[in-house]
Amino acid sequence: MRCVRFQVDGEVRYGVIEGDRVRELLRTFFEGATPMRTTYALDEVDLLAPCRPSKMLCLGLNYRDHAEEMGKPLPEEPVLFLKPPTALLGPEQPIVYPKMAGRVDYEAEMAIVIGRRCRSVPPRKVDKVIFGYTCFNDVTARDLQAKDGQWSRAKGFDTFGVLGPWIETAPGNPDDLAVECRLNGEVRQSSRTSQLAFDCRSIVCWASRIMTLEAGDVIATGTPSGIGPMEVGDRVEVEVEGIGVLANPVEAEREKGAKAARIF
Repeated sequence: MRCVRFQVDGEVRYGVIEGDRVRELLRTFFEGATPMRTTYALDEVDLLAPCRPSKMLCLGLNYRDHAEEMGKPLPEEPVLFLKPPTALLGPEQPIVYPKMAGRVDYEAEMAIVIGRRCRSVPPRKVDKVIFGYTCFNDVTARDLQAKDGQWSRAKGFDTFGVLGPWIETAPGNPDDLAVECRLNGEVRQSSRTSQLAFDCRSIVCWASRIMTLEAGDVIATGTPSGIGPMEVGDRVEVEVEGIGVLANPVEAEREKGAKAARIF
């Protein structure tokens, strides 16, 4: 099942994909996928980020090939950091290149979406709290990451947590899916989630020992080798096998005082 959050006639609604149409749901899919009679053609609606997470948890150095690329050993435990919910961005919405950044990178990832409130989840119950999976672009101001020595500013700008285009509840084996990033049509990252140092279920168990996870929270599982810069005018695509393609243009930050209309 592919679950979407979309805007039509100025209203935000929830639905599921049925072929080339979206069937509207009575309430959010986390509360039960109760279908309505109303359907829309996919090209009639604007897809938004498929959920509104209270937090976006991300993993650093969780791909073996990326750790090798960075010349660093694999961590003994998952390395977690947070993106603020205000960084959230949906498909086809523009990634904003901040004026204070000198280099902005793409980072293609598969993300886990939590389906219910949970804490200290044991391995035998972890499948019950995972709602599904989606594509994620962990956009990073690389020069600011190096300058600050910690990641809050570099990872936390508005539009730097790109999510979508939908949540796939059954993408296949999440521990062996292809992950690819294309910049202006050219493949820049290509790997498989079998390269993950910590698999999806162990990540959820670990994170839930640290903090309560809420329905709709997102855990990005890390990026493979091949990270690199984007420029204003570029178009970046993140594709995860069995899920779909998350595509976004890159645009310059607007002049001071300009209002950017963006629906989270």
